[in-house]
Amino acid sequence: MSQIFDDGGRVIPVTLIDAGPCTVTQVKIKEKDGYGAVQVGFGARKHLSKSLQGHFKEHGKFRWVREFRIKEEPSTPDEMPFKVGDSIRVEVFEAGDKVKVSGISKGKGFQGVVKRHGFHGAPASHGTKHNLRAPGSIGASFPERVLKGKRMGGRMGGQRVSVRNLTVASVDAEHNLLVVKGAIPGGRGTLVEVRSLV
Repeated sequence: MSQIFDDGGRVIPVTLIDAGPCTVTQVKIKEKDGYGAVQVGFGARKHLSKSLQGHFKEHGKFRWVREFRIKEEPSTPDEMPFKVGDSIRVEVFEAGDKVKVSGISKGKGFQGVVKRHGFHGAPASHGTKHNLRAPGSIGASFPERVLKGKRMGGRMGGQRVSVRNLTVASVDAEHNLLVVKGAIPGGRGTLVEVRSLV
């Protein structure tokens, strides 16, 4: 994360995203695959299995591969907006665009109910002893078991999170950088998906 200043001198928190270039590795059509989608590769790696080498052909060795569905499902490859080997660069976004960013949130380990679910805990006085952050009652005499979905302590974070309606502050085509207002899921160096909401 970083910060920029607007015309009025106000500080705007932003996140810098290394966005590309992404290479189209496969095109799926409704007639052959049952749905329309574009598969893209991003990042570099040294070693590939024989099957992936054949799949990527001469287009590169990619660390990540993701697939994006297309709303208007074409029935022939000629109707697809992208072809295998095409490069998708950061210029597809413009300043002011609204985007949705999805990624894996930071893992926080095993946490109690106060941090994980926002429970208030017990009062600090009036006889409370060693029980400030306990969850309280978790069941009843009927049905004599803990119901599914009961909010309790457990693993927190490490799940797919999407943040919608983020605004693109600026686009640096020379360095393939996308500057987005606000925070996005995940830590430094993690993979995120940026989708336009237009």
